[in-house]
Amino acid sequence: MTTDGFTTCLWFDGQAEEAAEHYVSIFKNSSIGRVGRNVEGGAGPVGSVLAVEFMANGQKFVALNGGPQFTFNESVSFQIFCADQEEIDYYWTKLLDGGGEPGPCGWLKDKYGLSWQVVPAQLIDMINDSDQQKASRATKAFMAMGKFDIAALEKAFAGE
Repeated sequence: MTTDGFTTCLWFDGQAEEAAEHYVSIFKNSSIGRVGRNVEGGAGPVGSVLAVEFMANGQKFVALNGGPQFTFNESVSFQIFCADQEEIDYYWTKLLDGGGEPGPCGWLKDKYGLSWQVVPAQLIDMINDSDQQKASRATKAFMAMGKFDIAALEKAFAGE
């Protein structure tokens, strides 16, 4: 095995190039790499996109036009830990753009059905705080949220 880490392969039904371009437009440190096209005897029409290599936020991905056999579900999601409310609002809006679906507790599905968790970076510390009352208040607050509201989470944590 090479030492380049892992590459996540995302399976699409004809939207691989569109999805790769969409993700690259949202995240910093992102780019499109090689685009593989079907050849004679391949899985699709000659010249159509088979796979797109891309980098999103420094992570390696391949978007594969595999067909309709498989779709995304919530058993796999990507977590985005955000420094502030501005970042939460940005990712929440961008990932829902074009037909996404908001969910509970910072979860959402983008227009391709891929699940994301847009989370304040401080949440993990709050819900694991040694003061069980603070941790409980923060947990109850975030469990009632769709998109995270950091100010409301901090107030709950502080007991205000």
